[in-house]
Amino acid sequence: MKQQEKLPKPDWLRIKLTTGGNYAEIKDMMRSKTLHSVCEEARCPNIYECWANRTATFMILGDICTRACRFCAVKTGLPTELDLQEPERVAEAAEQMGLQHCVVTSVARDDLKDGGALIFAETIKAIRRRMPFCRVEVLIPDFMANWDALQVVMDAKPDILNHNIETVERMSDRVRAKAKYRRSLELLAQAKQMNPKIPTKSSIMLGVGEEWDEILQAMDDLRAVDVNILTLGQYLQPSSKHLSVKRYVHPDEFALLKEEGMKRGFRHVESGPLVRSSYHAHEQTDAALAAEERSETTNHAQ
Repeated sequence: MKQQEKLPKPDWLRIKLTTGGNYAEIKDMMRSKTLHSVCEEARCPNIYECWANRTATFMILGDICTRACRFCAVKTGLPTELDLQEPERVAEAAEQMGLQHCVVTSVARDDLKDGGALIFAETIKAIRRRMPFCRVEVLIPDFMANWDALQVVMDAKPDILNHNIETVERMSDRVRAKAKYRRSLELLAQAKQMNPKIPTKSSIMLGVGEEWDEILQAMDDLRAVDVNILTLGQYLQPSSKHLSVKRYVHPDEFALLKEEGMKRGFRHVESGPLVRSSYHAHEQTDAALAAEERSETTNHAQ
């Protein structure tokens, strides 16, 4: 089969490299505490900006994923251990960084009965013990529809519950491994039923072959399960073995999609070529909470 010719990257995807003292300090700290970040493992284009600004997304449950999604650069294989001390080290690192908003994600651990839910919960609790005023956002896998596992995470009361649908329904089986579009929507619905006060969040990457109407339908599907925050970003091919980029979406189109999302009732939509699920997560949450307060004020006035 003839390999598709690689599309040249447009000017708006140029990344500013910033590797000053904060970048080096955070890199050293991650190594010294034997921690992983999705910033490095998933080859995030914003790592230089985020680490220079002393923000990072911790990746727990090791660095080996049991799934092989066709868009993701994280290593795939069979994990060999479970590090029960990891939550405390994440909390130590978050405290050392002086975080006000801590994002915690993980590899998929389908080898574990609870998918790693307990470690998520213990990480939330460990951060809260050290930093009671730090917001904790978790970006979780689907736990293979184990809602008891989801309940364990929700009982730990994260400030934001994030689970990404990644793409539109038609493209889901091609883009993701094992994960199912409808299962992801059900997880987000279940989370809201378990605790309606915890805002939910999801993300869609563009440029894998989706159509405009399909993006709008995915937005409608997310709003139907009361997702509050949406992020939209450009898919970038991590290596020649991963899905190729079908098109680069212009910033003007991202701006139009932000408008469409806000019209549908999301409290906040972060939309742009370099946007990732945890990019400017603190600001995303601030904007969503402010919108919620304005809405409540308006409702009371009426």
